[in-house]
Amino acid sequence: MPTLMMLRDEAVRVERSFAEELSQIEPAYRASARNLLHYLGVRQHDIRNLQRDLASLGLSSLGVLEGNAMASLNAVLDVLGQLTGRDLGPTPDAPVDFRTGPLLLRDHTRNLLGPEPNNRQVRIMVTMPSEAATQPELVRDLLKAGMDVMRINCAHDSPEAWRAMVNHLRRAEREVGRSCRVQADLGGPKLRTGPLSAAGRLLKIRPRRDYLGRVLAPALVWLTPADAPENPPERVRSVVPISPALLEIAESGDELCFSDGRERERRLSIVSRQGRSCLVETEQVIYAMDQSPVDLIRSDAVITNGFIGPLPEITPPILLFPNDMLILTREATPGEDAVRDEAGHVVSPAHTHCTLEAAFQSVRPGEHVWLDDGKIGGMVKANDGECISIQITHTGANGGRLRAEKGINFPDTHFEMSALTDKDIADLAQVVGYVDMVALSFLRGPDDVLLLEDHLHRLGAGHLGIVLKIENRQAFENLPRILLASLRSPPVGVMVARGD
Repeated sequence: MPTLMMLRDEAVRVERSFAEELSQIEPAYRASARNLLHYLGVRQHDIRNLQRDLASLGLSSLGVLEGNAMASLNAVLDVLGQLTGRDLGPTPDAPVDFRTGPLLLRDHTRNLLGPEPNNRQVRIMVTMPSEAATQPELVRDLLKAGMDVMRINCAHDSPEAWRAMVNHLRRAEREVGRSCRVQADLGGPKLRTGPLSAAGRLLKIRPRRDYLGRVLAPALVWLTPADAPENPPERVRSVVPISPALLEIAESGDELCFSDGRERERRLSIVSRQGRSCLVETEQVIYAMDQSPVDLIRSDAVITNGFIGPLPEITPPILLFPNDMLILTREATPGEDAVRDEAGHVVSPAHTHCTLEAAFQSVRPGEHVWLDDGKIGGMVKANDGECISIQITHTGANGGRLRAEKGINFPDTHFEMSALTDKDIADLAQVVGYVDMVALSFLRGPDDVLLLEDHLHRLGAGHLGIVLKIENRQAFENLPRILLASLRSPPVGVMVARGD
């Protein structure tokens, strides 16, 4: 069991071993960096038995020393020296104490995330959907509801859309009377699933029902000319293009009759005409299929007919359960669910494209893989350079549904590549003029942080905050040096990705 003197000596030793890194840290943050190293020196040891012994004497158990590691060690040793009458030698300098440690943490947090809200300590970050670029009222409502940080995901949308989102925010700040920081997330190396094969074109229409299946309200459907579609009323969600000639003679009270994808006869009742389109309703569940023939019925007689469509393509997800196999392919072919025989046995396993070429060079059997923000987990069984075979180990209770463009993470794999892609560097130049902080995705070591800092200084944006996204084992193992590197250009924050 380590003694208190051993722990204190180890804390000093760890600080000395990082002397070069400490010398390059922003002076205002050097005390915090020294405290981090002292804490790491202590936590390299199992101190549970020591904590129990200290607690039995009514002394601090060192359970919450992260904010003032050396000060805590010095305080406990000082009391023990007085109790035993022993001279415990010189007391090492504590970079922060029980007052300055919490104050520095508060100040650093404010520098990165802005002032604390009035009624809570935590900040609320909201990722912007694409609609935020064209709907200023959405941004204003989020700000009024308590948003403290707007997150722009540079893996989606465009520089023009990002700037529009921020412009909406700045206008909303003036209207609402509260401020909000802006974070731009750089996409990093694109490690995602590819497109999936479409199953066909169809549209599911269903009324609103209660828990017993009773219809509470019919489904409203917008029938619109296939050659010149018109926008539906705001409350209507189902839009069905249909032959223009049929709609030209349709009247309120008419019905449309057709067979749906399950070969069941279905009817839509016309409620009203609006322009060249018709509003219809139904209490039936309908699987409308593309190019299905449809009859227009009036007074029980067919007066004309036409066709449904074109309808949107439907791309079903890949359904996965524990022990299933999933193949990640280097070739960019559309993914497909597993093929099974009549007995339910797998004839061909599910497969989908993996967008990162480096994965086929670096991934090894026995390494973990997580998909779709950790909703689906697996273990790599083989990698022949063209296909990575994964045995699924983790899904939800009802299985996992893997869709196109979902994230893939190999937390155990050592990739020899930069966290900053050419696209990230280009995106950085676009956003530095109007964001407060930049998030670095999929970093693995201090060199990734230093490269980002170099680009920020090149662009005259060294003052921007940096958020480090820890998303793999390599970054976790390198965390001390990553943190020290980031303190060359503070303020800085750390995010541990929830699914990785």
